[in-house]
Amino acid sequence: MADLPESEPQVAPPQPLNSLGALRRRGNYLLPNLFTTGVLFCGFYATVQAMNGRFEVAAIAIYVALVLDGMDGRVARWTNTQSEFGAQYDSIADMVAFGAAPALVAYTWVLKDLGTAGWIGAFIYCAGTGIRLARFNVNIGGVDKRYFQGLPCPSAAAVVAGLVWMLTDFGLTPDRWYITAGITWITAVFIGFTMVSNVPFYSFKEVNWRQRVPLWVILAAVLVLSVIASRPSLVLFTLFVAYAFSGYVMWALGHRRAKSVLPEE
Repeated sequence: MADLPESEPQVAPPQPLNSLGALRRRGNYLLPNLFTTGVLFCGFYATVQAMNGRFEVAAIAIYVALVLDGMDGRVARWTNTQSEFGAQYDSIADMVAFGAAPALVAYTWVLKDLGTAGWIGAFIYCAGTGIRLARFNVNIGGVDKRYFQGLPCPSAAAVVAGLVWMLTDFGLTPDRWYITAGITWITAVFIGFTMVSNVPFYSFKEVNWRQRVPLWVILAAVLVLSVIASRPSLVLFTLFVAYAFSGYVMWALGHRRAKSVLPEE
């Protein structure tokens, strides 16, 4: 999660009382918190657009929040502006943009047609996001940074919002609720439980984005962007679904490898 300090934040020495007898307040950094505010705004905007029936716009807003969430922490580290306030603010913004907003978009779109089962499915996803964020905040610094414990909530939101975006883009409207409602409910529940699972997901934090690369890597990146631009709803949804299942593949391979090294009885 973004905007979390890599070390203990520097604590300013106690300030003397001013003439009014009040302590001088410590300021917060503007630049990284602007990105976090953008994440919060996108989550709110997605909810409003879903209430107005503009589900494709709502899903795109959640994807924009995903991009901004990936930038605020990096900006804070590059500019040395990490703060405890930023860490807490980031968690709240993530809960809105990647927890409440996707759940409400999915429920308003088609899950409401399922009655009680519909809002239960949406709540399972929303609760999974909250638990995932709380566990991440508690375990930060004590886990292997190469892997996430459970599916990260931005990727989870990308799967749920991407499903709404893709099905809307292909014309599978809520009028065909017997198809869309079932798929959406299963996806929301599956992703909700995956977030709180112990399945490992590669974090990509070991990738050095500053190192020199050959020209074919740049060409490959251009090709990937071209493929995404050809049908963004389908390609992005496919990529995030593949990532959501990659953790289970890694877990299965690791479990099989662990069993193979056990001594035979």
